[in-house]
Amino acid sequence: MGRIDEALRRAGGGASTLEREDGGSDQPSPPPASPWVFPSDELGRAAPFEGSTPSSVEARSETATNPSSVAHVPRRPSTDPGGLRRADGELAVFRGFSPAVLDRLVVNDSTSPALSEEFRKLAATLHHAQLSEKTKVIMVTSGMASDGKTLTATNLALTLSESYRRDVLLIDADLRRPSLHEIFQVPNVSGLNEALQAAADEKLSTLRVSDTLTLLPAGRPNADPMSSLTSERMRSIIDEASARFDWVILDTPPVGLLADGNLLADMVDGALLVILAERTPYKVVSKAVEVVGRDRILGVVLNGVKALEENEYYDRHYRQ
Repeated sequence: MGRIDEALRRAGGGASTLEREDGGSDQPSPPPASPWVFPSDELGRAAPFEGSTPSSVEARSETATNPSSVAHVPRRPSTDPGGLRRADGELAVFRGFSPAVLDRLVVNDSTSPALSEEFRKLAATLHHAQLSEKTKVIMVTSGMASDGKTLTATNLALTLSESYRRDVLLIDADLRRPSLHEIFQVPNVSGLNEALQAAADEKLSTLRVSDTLTLLPAGRPNADPMSSLTSERMRSIIDEASARFDWVILDTPPVGLLADGNLLADMVDGALLVILAERTPYKVVSKAVEVVGRDRILGVVLNGVKALEENEYYDRHYRQ
C-alpha cells in the first residue's frame, strides 16, 4: 500500500474498514511505522482559524537530509519595525503573530520541540525535491475547509525561511476564506485579489515579515475566486514570484470541493495535501488526489491523529 493510499485509509476512520463505491471493503493492514509524527497537546483544542496542529505527515520522499548549514529557528518574531518593510520600501505593519495561534507556530518557545523537528523534516523533503527536481512553487491544499492547511502552510514557510534561510513568499490564495492576514496581524485591504485585477505589468505589492519571509495577503474576499485563480494573470503572478523568491508557498482553497481545481494545480510544481483524520470523507479526499494528481503530490499531512507523548516520541526516534 502506497503512502497516499495509507493516508486515504487513515483519513477515512483510522483502523476502521473503508467502504468502496462497489460495495466491497478494504480491510487495512496495520499502518507502517512513520517518522512523520507530530506530538502535540493542541490536537483537541478548537482553533479560531482554519485548521489545527498537524499530527502526522506521509511524505513521498523516503529520504531527505538537512543541509549542514541549517540555522537555529528563532523562537520569537522580531517586533522592530525597522526590519519589516514592504517590498516596495514602505514600512510594513506586522508586529507579531496572533496570540490565538502563537503556541502552534514553530517560532514560539512553547511549541513542542518535536513539532518543530517534524516540520524541519518536511522542509528537508521539499529541499531534496528542489535539488533533484527544481521544485519551487508549492500549493498547500486540503479536501475540505478546516482540515488544517493554513497553519501547515504557515509553519512550512516559517521553517523554510528561518531554518533554511531561504527567501520565501507565502501567498494567501484562499480568496473566499482568507486567514493568513489574521495569523500575521496585518491589514487585508490589498493583496492577491487586487493583483489579479491589476495590469499585467504591475509588480506585486507584498509585505516583508522578516529578512527571509514575505507575505502576499489575499486582499478583499472574493465570492467567486476560481475564475481569477485559474486565469493567465494568476499564472503570470506565479511566474513573477518564482523568479523573485527561492520558494513560493500558496495556501489555496480546498480542492476536494472545486470543479476546476486542477487548473490551479497545473500552475505549481508540487502539492501538499492536508487531511483531517476521521473527519474528511474518503470520497472527498479521493477527489482531491484526483484533482491535484498523484504525481504532483509531494506529501500528505494527516491531522488529528492521536499524538504520542513527547518523551515517547524522542525515545522511539533515537532508538531507530
